[in-house]
Amino acid sequence: MTTETPIRWGIIGPGRIAQTFADGIAHSRSGKLVAIASRNPDKPGLGDGFPGARIVNGYEALLADKEIDAVYIATPHTGHAEWAIKAIRAGKHVLVEKPIALSAFDAEAIYYEAKKAGVFAGEAFMYRVHPQTAKLIELVKSGVIGDLRIIRTSFGFNMGKVNPEHRLFANDMAGGGILDVGGYPVSMARLIAGAVDGKPFLDPEKVSGVGHLGQTGVDEWASAVLKFPNNVIAEVSCSIMANQDNTLRIIGSDGRIEVKDFWFASGHKGGVGKIEVIKGGETQTIEVKEERWLYSFEVDAAGDAIRVGQKEFAYPGISWADSIGNLKVLDQWRASIGLEYGVEKAAKRTKNIAGATVTKGNSIPKRSIPGISKPASLVTLGFEFFPNFAAASLTLDAFYEAGGNAFDTAYVYGGGKTESIFGDWHTSRNVPREEIVLIGKGAHSPLCYPDVIAKQLDQSLNRLKTDYVDIYFMHRDNTDVPVGEFVDAMDAEVKAGRIRGIFGGSNWTRARFDEAIAYAQKNGKTAPAALSNNFSLAEMLDPIWAGCVAASDDEWKAWLNAKQIPNFAWSSQGRGFFTDRAGRDKRDDEELVRVWYSDRNFGRRDRAIELAQKLGRSPIHIALAYVVAQPFPVIPLIGPRTVAELEDSLSALDIKLTPEQVKWLEG
Repeated sequence: MTTETPIRWGIIGPGRIAQTFADGIAHSRSGKLVAIASRNPDKPGLGDGFPGARIVNGYEALLADKEIDAVYIATPHTGHAEWAIKAIRAGKHVLVEKPIALSAFDAEAIYYEAKKAGVFAGEAFMYRVHPQTAKLIELVKSGVIGDLRIIRTSFGFNMGKVNPEHRLFANDMAGGGILDVGGYPVSMARLIAGAVDGKPFLDPEKVSGVGHLGQTGVDEWASAVLKFPNNVIAEVSCSIMANQDNTLRIIGSDGRIEVKDFWFASGHKGGVGKIEVIKGGETQTIEVKEERWLYSFEVDAAGDAIRVGQKEFAYPGISWADSIGNLKVLDQWRASIGLEYGVEKAAKRTKNIAGATVTKGNSIPKRSIPGISKPASLVTLGFEFFPNFAAASLTLDAFYEAGGNAFDTAYVYGGGKTESIFGDWHTSRNVPREEIVLIGKGAHSPLCYPDVIAKQLDQSLNRLKTDYVDIYFMHRDNTDVPVGEFVDAMDAEVKAGRIRGIFGGSNWTRARFDEAIAYAQKNGKTAPAALSNNFSLAEMLDPIWAGCVAASDDEWKAWLNAKQIPNFAWSSQGRGFFTDRAGRDKRDDEELVRVWYSDRNFGRRDRAIELAQKLGRSPIHIALAYVVAQPFPVIPLIGPRTVAELEDSLSALDIKLTPEQVKWLEG
């Protein structure tokens, strides 16, 4: 593609905003509108707002059209992520009307797909690439109003009355002000706060939101305060049932800047934008005259990036990281007021992010585990960090679709929330329970007693929406209690059929585990047959949390080799020790320094780096491959927070280390 070749655009979702974008294409220097896609192609007057464009029957047909280079997606919010990913997988560049997705997690999935496909992907905040915004940044950086203190900005309008059928009032359509227009003031605040520090944007360190949820369950008006690391404070608000002045105010130590309707710049069809600098009782009006149409700048910014092979907007357009950061603020704002959309819950989010039925894959190798009747994936997925079902389902879907079937849960994770998330996931996806190897854990400190195991398992099974687990671990040990009492409690659950595999201890010592086996054998009880202790190439020097036990030293390895006890190893990749976060001269992370920093561990890290360079991989991949390559069964627990992190971890499974390489890594 040359710098003169027109970008051939197709549009999905031919509504009002799509017609506005089509005007932008018509007045751009880089774009050409080729086709629009509609599920109702025979609708009278459909093509009136899109002169010269073909009308294509159905969105899929447009994605298959070889005459289309880039797709603008203007469906309702709930369709943005699905059709963005489908377009990317069809090899199309994509520009998605804001918000690009319902959450930052969904946005990360979109951009990761674009990265893999090598295509452009952008979120359509048209004001960001207009000359008025560039002028505004210039003024802020110049110090004309002194040191920046406060940003106040809003985007609000009044729909007049509640209409449950309108998308703005429909919870299942992700309606309300925060997602529809709240992204504008948040985006501007982050842009300006970053400009002060010479950065493209700045993420707030604290977000406090309030809002009013109306009768249809969406925010009708809402406000938030953002506190930035450079001490700038932003007050932002949005509404669909309240007219606001919609003025951007940038307040400094010596004056302020005001811009009315900042996102509208000089107007849809061009005109004169006005920036007022108010200082010392005087007002200076800076006019930004622009004859070009507002949306043409966005079309050309995307077109210029596509022509030179860039995958995201150039500054001050909204980059991938900027877009994700913006949605993280909206996520926090929504969480502050308790706003969750129906389409984010398991009852309605029954398919994967691309709108397809979740099906079992086979790319992750399987292994047999003594005492478990079904093969388990080579790695086990833990997911204690996810805030809600919608976020977790992305990674759970991707893991299962790659062939993963082993899942690690615990009674204490998220106060039970993650167990509920898993229960909602496997039932909403209709994943056959017999295909899953499910780990449960209970008896965590301070309630580490035999008589709590049955009570906690009752609650866990209810949350997990199943009547049994395949593996159960006592999450901690309590050496003040005779080990036989723990064995008796677990044996009772085996006999009751609520543990249909093996049980054991998480963070148990060798001596205590041997004592438990001996007690079971002597008394005709089921013996513990699995561990879940830390195991990694880097040896844990100090417990990460109270009561943690590592099984990585030479004595532990000899015991594991002799017993062949499977160890479901947590923190199997050293919690960042094998990434750039660690280094002999990097001592900012207290946990990394305390837990992992030693000459022996750094020697192992050095060798992992050396081997990774030879294999064209990353040191963290070597660290995971090391765990899998042990002569005794170690099943790594991995805790990716995004699909990108998941696939990065899974990529290490094709590394087959020899026994000699394992010994060399150990030194």
